[in-house]
Amino acid sequence: MKSFSLLDAARLTSPNPLSLVCSRTPSGGVNLATVSWWTYMSLEPEIIGFAMMKTSYTGELVRGGSEVVLTIPGKALAKQVMQCGTVSGRNRDKARDFAVELKTLPDCDIQIPVHSVVALHCALREFVDVGDHYLYICDVKQAYGDENEVPLFAWKGYAKIAGARPE
Repeated sequence: MKSFSLLDAARLTSPNPLSLVCSRTPSGGVNLATVSWWTYMSLEPEIIGFAMMKTSYTGELVRGGSEVVLTIPGKALAKQVMQCGTVSGRNRDKARDFAVELKTLPDCDIQIPVHSVVALHCALREFVDVGDHYLYICDVKQAYGDENEVPLFAWKGYAKIAGARPE
């Protein structure tokens, strides 16, 4: 074996789970951020975690609010997921600019993409400094799912966004 960076190791262990973190903007809109560093952390109580760069606009929104929705996008959103990961929502309405159709969840005022496999409506429990990222630890308030959608994964880092079996 040879010495690798953590980024090289992440590429070798692909595919990685992919998500869109949906947060509420100050104007009441939705911000969408592509994140592949997320995980289930506990089943009792139900807790998930995701990591974002300290400078991210979405992270700022999550820290300033009490709720967030982590969604697992379906294959129909492959192009939009990549687009959402390349620009900041600080100056753009990504849902509008990238034609992401949105829908609402019961008892939640943060909209999510229509083609979502899973949506985890969460309350921020805490965030932890983990180097150049913050780890957001969230209590899951409610989980929703659509078994008819096919989840996306990040392959070889973000070189390709595709289902579990890329074409």
